[in-house]
Amino acid sequence: MAVRLNIGCGQTPTEGWINYDNSLAVRLAGAPPFAWALGLFGLLDAGNREFAAFARRRNIRWADATRRIPHADGAVDVVYSSHMIEHLDRRQARGFLAECRRVLKSGGLLRLAVPDLCLPVREYLADGNADLFLEQLQFDLDRPHGFGERLRHFLSGGGRNHHWMYDERSIARLVAAAGFDDVRTLPAGSSRIADAGDLDLAERSEESIYLEATRP
Repeated sequence: MAVRLNIGCGQTPTEGWINYDNSLAVRLAGAPPFAWALGLFGLLDAGNREFAAFARRRNIRWADATRRIPHADGAVDVVYSSHMIEHLDRRQARGFLAECRRVLKSGGLLRLAVPDLCLPVREYLADGNADLFLEQLQFDLDRPHGFGERLRHFLSGGGRNHHWMYDERSIARLVAAAGFDDVRTLPAGSSRIADAGDLDLAERSEESIYLEATRP
């Protein structure tokens, strides 16, 4: 049976796939009393408590995929990640792609969906609104202030906004430099995955670039 991973699935896990996320809520999904205690002290908001319960119901697993994807070398057929890699800095992104390459079988497929930097750039060039442009980029620009904010920032593993953005050429360069072959961008709904099952091949199509590449 094919081993297919959805990494950084958030609240859109894929039925029939192994779903991973690195959020604090997923890490706490197996410890409801601890999640309750953090909520009591204002360190875990209602949205994260609800997501922890959702992750428990849907069997979403925790992993820091920038350091280790919990599968053996060459054991995975497909890795999919949607709107996750832009939340990583450059070192983390390279670590994540190295892990994807490690766990994929020879000929295994990597599929990424990322927000297209060209879209907000075109809007900025059209209207010249710098503040709107930076808001659309969703960079992690605000530092935490006060003990409570700093503690929540620490517990969550840092900011949850963007740390890098890509266009078609830059994401393709990054993936090729990580040692992948046959790097292609594809239209929404199109894929080389032989049997995608319930995977949404047009996830966030209004803003996304879709890229696939194979492990040599």
